Amino acid sequence: MVETRVKRLGAKDVEAFRRLRLEALRLAPFAYASSYEEWLALSDDDWRRRLGETPVFAAFVDGSPVGLMGLVRERRRKSAHRAQITMVYVREAMRGQGVSSALLDAVTEHARQLGIRQLELVVSCENPIAYNFYRRNGFVEFGRIPGALCADGREVDEWLMARCIDRDDALS
Repeated sequence: MVETRVKRLGAKDVEAFRRLRLEALRLAPFAYASSYEEWLALSDDDWRRRLGETPVFAAFVDGSPVGLMGLVRERRRKSAHRAQITMVYVREAMRGQGVSSALLDAVTEHARQLGIRQLELVVSCENPIAYNFYRRNGFVEFGRIPGALCADGREVDEWLMARCIDRDDALS
């Protein structure tokens, strides 16, 4: 385990956000619905706006950003108790060292403070390591989307997962 500091990114952190997000999209194109090219084309104002609209947390080790995790709350009143974890990325050299857990803990605590009671996410069926990480952290699979992502003639399925955070009982 490495000593990890997690913080919510603000407008002054746009370069760290841009660097990690583009790295994630470039290195793992089938892990995300967004593409590297879409995000590369964003203006500086677009990057800052996204940080303002969506809470994004970064993990830092020795002062360098090594991981990201975002949280998108449902906007409709009847579903505002739910939020989706997005943009999850940890640099390969930092995986298995507690960085993902630190990010998930920070995002979960932020969600609790907002009154969110359920976290949801999608994870590529080609990423069993991430799937198992979420299972160990209380997420349960509630579905699968065949061909959820399609690019360059290739289709990738995704698992749908959720976790209640306002009580100890698991989803079933």
